Amino acid sequence: MKFITKKTNKRKGFTLVETLVAIAIFTVSILAVMAVLANSISNTNYAKKKMTATYLAQEGIEYVRNLRDTSILSSSSSQDGWDDFKNHFLSGTAGGIFYPVDPNFSSDFERIISADIITFGDDEVKITSKVKWTQGSGTYDITFSENLYNWIE
Repeated sequence: MKFITKKTNKRKGFTLVETLVAIAIFTVSILAVMAVLANSISNTNYAKKKMTATYLAQEGIEYVRNLRDTSILSSSSSQDGWDDFKNHFLSGTAGGIFYPVDPNFSSDFERIISADIITFGDDEVKITSKVKWTQGSGTYDITFSENLYNWIE
C-alpha cells in the first residue's frame, strides 16, 4: 500500500511586500481625490466672491444713477439738477470716491466709484465702479462702467 502525499503549498494571506504595495496605491488614490476636492472648493469660493463683486459693482452704478435722477427730479430745471449732480459727484473724484459696501459691516470687498466728463458733450458722464477683494494669495477686481446722460430737456 502506497500512500500518496501531495505537497501543497497553501498560502493563506498576503506577503509584506504585497501589503505595502496595496497600501501605497490606496494612499496615492486617496491623495489624488483630496487634491481634486481642495481645488474644487477653492474654485467654488472664487466663483462665489466674483459673483458678489459683480453685484456690488452693479450696485455702485445704480447708486450713481439714483443720485443723478434724484438731483434732476428735485431741482427746478433739468439743467440745474444735472449741474448739481456733476458738481456734487464729480468734485474731488480724481482718484475715485470710496463707497463702502456696507458701512455697518466689515467686508472683504472694497468699492471705488469714479466719474469722468465726456469731452465731446456736456450732457454725458462716464461712471466706473470697481470692486476689489483679496482671496488666498491674490487680489482680484471687477470693473463696470456706464455712461449717464442728462435725460430731461
